Amino acid sequence: MPRALAATLAAALLLAGCTASPSTPPEPPAPSGSSTPTETVPPDPGPTPKVGQCHALSFPQALAVVGRTEPVACRRAHTAQTYFVGRLRLETPAGRSRRVGSEAAQRQARTTCTARLPRHLGVTPRELRLTMAQAVWFTPSPRRAEAGADWFRCDVVAVASPRQLLRLPRQTKGWGDAPVVAMCATAAPGTRAFRRVGCGARHTWQAVSTVDIPGRRLPAPAAVADRMEAPCGDVARARADDPLDFTWAQESPTKEQWDAGRRYGICWVPA
Repeated sequence: MPRALAATLAAALLLAGCTASPSTPPEPPAPSGSSTPTETVPPDPGPTPKVGQCHALSFPQALAVVGRTEPVACRRAHTAQTYFVGRLRLETPAGRSRRVGSEAAQRQARTTCTARLPRHLGVTPRELRLTMAQAVWFTPSPRRAEAGADWFRCDVVAVASPRQLLRLPRQTKGWGDAPVVAMCATAAPGTRAFRRVGCGARHTWQAVSTVDIPGRRLPAPAAVADRMEAPCGDVARARADDPLDFTWAQESPTKEQWDAGRRYGICWVPA
């Protein structure tokens, strides 16, 4: 998912004319066949993002690696905030140039932004799993990369409901334990009415724990369910008013989620 301040700025060239004074002899005419030299305007790499800048992104913009995302004042409504800016390694060990959109460059941005998000929000990676906060990253457009731009930008966003981003506070540093960003749902996992939402929205279930699922391939559903049953039951019992009367549900990763890197299941309890 990746993302960038990648719009081309227009360049303006102002030409001023001069007149000679009466005491100045006229200059000889230019030799025939000669041409007037023109000034070459260097390509514009554009501005470099800064940590702390805010952006009013729509949901589709948050999924775009490259796009026009000019910063806005953080006192205004915004849905993303930059928490890290790094430099892309656009040269291979062999000295060859690497495209800004190459798999290696995008992997560098993705892994760096993902690893740094928990620290920014003040939570552990495991605690981050139970929130709606996510890292998105942006890189320059190919045109600006050719002009010398080599940055990548890490932004934090939070999903409020399907295809809608949550409005963020002015400062997101240390914000990871805010109730509004916790993960909740409109119904029990596995039901048709299940929709993942932030706990600031109307909800009936809340995510309370995760269970790691080992292996290189997604195990069979029965094997995942067996692995999650005891841990989910234990955390549900600990949170219940009556340890003999409690309800819980488990959510296993789908094949698509597993391939995207989610190697854990989620335990849910009624809110």
